Amino acid sequence: MTDLMTRPTGSDEHYDSVTPPPPPAPPFVPPQDGNGDRRWPRRVAGGAAVLALIAAGGTAGGVLAERYLIDHPTTTVSTTAASTATVTEGDDLAAIVKQVQPSVVTVMVDTTRSSSLGSGVVLASNGLILTNNHVIEGGGTVSVRLSSGQTVPASVVATDTTHDLALVQATGLSGLTPVTFGTDDSVAVGDTVLAFGAPLGLENTVTSGIVSALDRSINTATESATGGGSEQLGGLLQTDAAINQGNSGGALVDLSGHVIGINVAIATASESDSGSIGVGFAIPADTVVAAVKQMEANRSS
Repeated sequence: MTDLMTRPTGSDEHYDSVTPPPPPAPPFVPPQDGNGDRRWPRRVAGGAAVLALIAAGGTAGGVLAERYLIDHPTTTVSTTAASTATVTEGDDLAAIVKQVQPSVVTVMVDTTRSSSLGSGVVLASNGLILTNNHVIEGGGTVSVRLSSGQTVPASVVATDTTHDLALVQATGLSGLTPVTFGTDDSVAVGDTVLAFGAPLGLENTVTSGIVSALDRSINTATESATGGGSEQLGGLLQTDAAINQGNSGGALVDLSGHVIGINVAIATASESDSGSIGVGFAIPADTVVAAVKQMEANRSS
């Protein structure tokens, strides 16, 4: 039986939570900065907080993102069958980090009032990037920063709101190293994993943990200044690898260096305490690969 929770969309603070109902508390009022921008967390059954993994910055720190549909050439997503290679507890993980880190980027969105960032993974050598839809859905100017520190303009070329995924095309790039996706049947509870991204804006960050559970479902109630709604993500991987705001769209990687999931949300103890408590979620590789192929087909038709 899957857990029912709340999952984030496109704010600078969105995570997910599965804690028991807390004692009654006063009505929650979202933090507000001097310019009137508000951060609207997701809510979960029982009152625990669910937040999207976007880090805020700039002058206002409000909810940021952007959605464009622009035609672009199709791209083949690399996948791999389950690897027989294993890494024991005492093995050095640095080689895996060295292999994967160049394929993980920071996705930044800026407006005249605020800025935010998430993470992404390289799908093609020409700068096609995969990230979460909630990272780019709000509006603004998009740019991508490579692990080397080089920053280039980018545009959103396709979105999949059902799976909270989006394709971003960075400009003027070549020779990038695409990630390789694993398969869902290669993943087991207890497997060691690494999470890549830019938590709290700290780019080129890697954390480690295990796969804690499979096939988790998250129910998300979304609140914003313009209204609310509810969304659901299912079939998610659960991990205790530390992920925080800014990790959205980053890679969850196995010990063969294959991407087995795209980080999307975490559970937090309350609406005011938004740091990692070791309950994070990632969209599994099979779902990601199918969604990317569909987005590519839609934009080329």
